[in-house]
Amino acid sequence: MALPVTFVAGDVLEAAQLNSNFTYLEGAGGLTLIKTETIGTTVASVTVTDAFSATYENYKILVSGGASSASNENFSIKLGASTTGYNYQFIYGSYGASVSGAGASNAASFVYAGSQESTNGLIGNIELQNPFLAKYTGIQAQISRSGLGGTCTGLHAVATSYTSFVLTAGSGTLTGGTIYVYGYKKA
Repeated sequence: MALPVTFVAGDVLEAAQLNSNFTYLEGAGGLTLIKTETIGTTVASVTVTDAFSATYENYKILVSGGASSASNENFSIKLGASTTGYNYQFIYGSYGASVSGAGASNAASFVYAGSQESTNGLIGNIELQNPFLAKYTGIQAQISRSGLGGTCTGLHAVATSYTSFVLTAGSGTLTGGTIYVYGYKKA
């Protein structure tokens, strides 16, 4: 009698294994869409609730589409209602030019989370580690806008559990577009 064998996506199966009694785990590892939030009309900020839970430790947030009343601006992100403990470094450069930096210690939010490009849309690619755990939260965010690009890395040094986040326009307002929240599966 053959013993049950478990396989995960990407495993190579031999002919003998194909004839045995086995279980295949579809989708072990990878990203799972948790929430989709549509940005309203002429809003200064968007709160996304029920974004983080005990199911995942690491998250990817994508922002796309829509428009902004301001151009060449950044939108920020904060966890829940927390307005302290945001430490970050933003390394950026004008396209084809030298690299510069900006940053803050104990700020009210991560200021460099994404780009506002007027009628050309909102662009955000944010990674968070541990936002639901009562631990410090890490961030990596990429900025791609007219005239410059860069990366923000940082640490929210407040050991609190969060289930929501807020995106806030750097100036002006946001209209339309979609916020996608994904969780990284624990494989």
